Amino acid sequence: MTMDFPTAVRTCLTQKYAAFQGRASRSEYWWFFLAVMIGSFLALLLGPLAFLFTLAILCPVLAVGFRRLQDTGRPGWWIIFPFAIGVINSLLMPDMPTEAAYAAGEFPSTGRILISGILGLVQLGISLVFLWWLTRPSQPETNAYGPPPVSLT
Repeated sequence: MTMDFPTAVRTCLTQKYAAFQGRASRSEYWWFFLAVMIGSFLALLLGPLAFLFTLAILCPVLAVGFRRLQDTGRPGWWIIFPFAIGVINSLLMPDMPTEAAYAAGEFPSTGRILISGILGLVQLGISLVFLWWLTRPSQPETNAYGPPPVSLT
């Protein structure tokens, strides 16, 4: 039996908002992921609410990803890597030059562009590995992180 959409959203937002222990089934993770994508889209349409939505949803997104990795037998804290590389890349990324800067011949530093590009490729590679891990079946037996979740999907 799999977890349905409303149950997954309710579980991640109320019962396990900041729960980093235990395990999360595939259906719990992916239904919640879908809800976050829909919420992000709607928040972007409303403008300033997008930042508030991101702040409100950050903890449960990390928590369910943490539990999902543990369900596959991997350390949950590894979920930090794609986020950390994205934050570092955002901080190092050069600003887009204005038309006045172009007219004056001022362009972003080639070094910063190169570093940002390399970090982007590293983040893409790591994200693909994580996508693979997050889609793996649950370990059917009790592992180091606890008993299997109710639904083994």
